[in-house]
Amino acid sequence: MLLKQYVFIFILLLTIVAFAMTTRRFIRFFKLTKPAFKVRQIGCRTVIMLKVAFGQTKIFRRPIMGLLHALVFWGFCVILIGSIEILIDGITGNEKVLRFLGIFHDVIMASGDVFALVIAVAIIVFLARRLFLNVKRFAGIEMKHISHLDANIALTMILLLMISLLGMNTFYIRSTLEAGMPLEGYYPVSNILASWFTCTLHLDHILYETNWWAHILLIFIFANYLPYSKHFHVFMSVPNVFLSRLEPLGKLDTMDNVTREVRIMMDPDQAFAAPQEGEEEEMPERFGMLDIEDVSWKGYLDSLACTECGRCTSVCPANITGKKLSPRKIVMDVRARMKEKGPGLVKQGTEYTDGKSLIRDSISEEELWACTLCNACAQECPININHPALIVNMRRYLVMEESAAPGELNSIFSNIENNGAPWQFSMEDRMLWAEDITENDQTKVNVPLLAECFAQGEKPEYLFWVGSAGAFDDRYKHVSRAFAKLLAYLGTSYAVLGTEESSSGDVARRAGNEMLFQMQALMNIEIFEGYGIKKILTCDPHACNTFKNEYPDLGGTYEVIHHTQFIRDRLAEGKLKIPADALKQTRITYHDPCYLGRANREYNAPRQILEALSAGKTEMKRNRSFALCCGAGGGQMFKEAEKGDREVFMERTEEALETGADIIATACPYCMVMMTDGLKYKNKEKQVKNYDIAELLVLALGL
Repeated sequence: MLLKQYVFIFILLLTIVAFAMTTRRFIRFFKLTKPAFKVRQIGCRTVIMLKVAFGQTKIFRRPIMGLLHALVFWGFCVILIGSIEILIDGITGNEKVLRFLGIFHDVIMASGDVFALVIAVAIIVFLARRLFLNVKRFAGIEMKHISHLDANIALTMILLLMISLLGMNTFYIRSTLEAGMPLEGYYPVSNILASWFTCTLHLDHILYETNWWAHILLIFIFANYLPYSKHFHVFMSVPNVFLSRLEPLGKLDTMDNVTREVRIMMDPDQAFAAPQEGEEEEMPERFGMLDIEDVSWKGYLDSLACTECGRCTSVCPANITGKKLSPRKIVMDVRARMKEKGPGLVKQGTEYTDGKSLIRDSISEEELWACTLCNACAQECPININHPALIVNMRRYLVMEESAAPGELNSIFSNIENNGAPWQFSMEDRMLWAEDITENDQTKVNVPLLAECFAQGEKPEYLFWVGSAGAFDDRYKHVSRAFAKLLAYLGTSYAVLGTEESSSGDVARRAGNEMLFQMQALMNIEIFEGYGIKKILTCDPHACNTFKNEYPDLGGTYEVIHHTQFIRDRLAEGKLKIPADALKQTRITYHDPCYLGRANREYNAPRQILEALSAGKTEMKRNRSFALCCGAGGGQMFKEAEKGDREVFMERTEEALETGADIIATACPYCMVMMTDGLKYKNKEKQVKNYDIAELLVLALGL
């Protein structure tokens, strides 16, 4: 027994030393990364960890395979306790040292025994799917032969772990009972297996020891193999979920170094201010992410935690329509690039270069510009990886360091700088949409200007943010007019900025021009503060997201309400009454805007309005958090799409047409433009109409 202890302790020490060396390597790599965010709100993070990591809530978005994966995870959690007991047994030379726990020990042993069989069956299913079924999300240019081999090796090791555990329990039962000793623990599956064998006491003991050693050695080998495998998520997924970004998916991080530059531009005197005592003059930082040393610690942690499951890529609208982008590849490339360049940076410092970079050598510009920033990848990821953050940071480098944005986007940037809108329209024309608005084609609807209200000593309750599309796009002007009619009908106290309104900066930010975004944001905030604005109404989910989630970082905090939420609330209060069966004979399908739905979790308000309309509502196959992007976000509406099999808006339009609906309802200017274009391409604009929720209310009320 003493020899077994010495051998076990020796092997355990080797395992710990090997794992410690690997851990030291990763710690050095993390020291190369940039700061991300301060880890606060521990209680909130703990709840998210319990729900997402331990509760496996996101894995159940695919119910069948999700259940199998969840059972494997829960099984590992239970079996881990048994593995700890085995470690203590090996060190002390005893057996079942945790038996003093009584009934709890029995429950753990029984659960581990059952889960061993469940996990073994699940792993066989996983292996069969990988080896014999052509599962699309397991393929891709990033999934090389070594990736598939690694997955198969890891799954095989898990299977052998479960087989050895069941073998250990089976022959523990046989050898213990034949020796006339009492069993410690209960083993429902192994009890059945034990009845299948007829061996001598000596052979039973040998088989027990063989399985015991096989199981513990597999644990040691597996623990040191994992950091070099895609299954590193066994260790990293729980910490990664605990360290998730707590903000809504639609929020992008604010670059503090850009904020300093913008404030200096707006107040040049700051540029000549001498550093205070004890402060050193800071070297200018690189804007955005060119290479691995520019990634944040959270971005690198995401890459280590990635399971390569491909759920992100399978829902990516760019990838679905045949474009080069794969969110999984982006994350895998970050991990691979650190593995490639990290050792040189550790040895030689930040001046080290291998003549390559993450952008272009690993990730092409084409991939980065194909992204619609719809957040479907981040929504789908079972361990809360934030792919869009990586993509936007690389876009920021291309735009702010190299001025390497697509030509169409550079034109958009110039238009926003010069005209306060993505298009070449004069700011003086921002109120043309409000001309000749009438109710019932009789009563003129006056749209109040905020400046005029203040001049008269009035302070409206709401600012109605019309937005550039609402003011200039020929189709979306009708939505602005419809909502103005509803506001007048309800007697709402509101006003618009008119010619003082400028771009919210959303398009610039998501296209990588953080500098332009912050300039727009700070100018808008100054105007808002001048008028004392507290509440903002808008029909644009992108502006809604930007004002609500991103302006607070720059000092602008407001109550921001999307027009569907406003209408829903008026219906609930009884202030807005819709004639019974107003659109009863009309079949309507609703398209979820990404920045109202996934980005800000508002799925119900538009649907509640449609239900109040008594319309024959029908859902598309992909809806709510599973909804497909219209293809316009992330600056895509203002440029040519990257090469692919088809356009994203066509994919979504066809899905809408499959419902047989008479009307496609939207609640976003971008979605309105793309769905309208889709209907034109399909020659369906006469048979199927595309209306905003506000327009449907106006139709129902006869305004």
